[in-house]
Amino acid sequence: MWRRRHWLVHTAGSILAGWSGQRAWAQPADVAAAEARAPALPAIGVLWSVPPMERLDGTRFEPADTEGRVLVLYWWASTCPFCAVTSPHIEHFWRTHATQPGWLLLGLSIDRTADAARRYLQQRGYTFPSAWVTPEVQRAMPKPKGLPITLVRGRDGRIVMAERGQLFPEDVEGIARFLT
Repeated sequence: MWRRRHWLVHTAGSILAGWSGQRAWAQPADVAAAEARAPALPAIGVLWSVPPMERLDGTRFEPADTEGRVLVLYWWASTCPFCAVTSPHIEHFWRTHATQPGWLLLGLSIDRTADAARRYLQQRGYTFPSAWVTPEVQRAMPKPKGLPITLVRGRDGRIVMAERGQLFPEDVEGIARFLT
């Protein structure tokens, strides 16, 4: 049984690596094994640090910009069917609350390439700020198990909401309670 599972995981990773045609992508070649090693969702109240990174629009995300602000983190992928359902709600939330002071949103694409993530956002007209998860970002802030992942970090840097999987409009709009 173990040998079969190991073979399946290794074979799936090899096939996925062959499809990419590139080695410069955020996800390891063995995607299934990496997901199996992914940490659980952080517990409510845990301190959560975020590394600096470049957003897909070329601007920089700096952790210092989040001091005293609520930070919404949203891991997504263009190939994820649950993200495809949740992302329009995230976009609506962004457009509705973008001018409200005291908070930031950062989408985190785990697509194979930054170009794939940019194309996806552009094709769908999404404007919510996003970065591509580089290997360096992944090491500094490992994506919790599952997709999509939505974390809300309070003004004190502690997690106040942690959700795995598809969110419905009322779930996303519920994030607004943390913005006041």
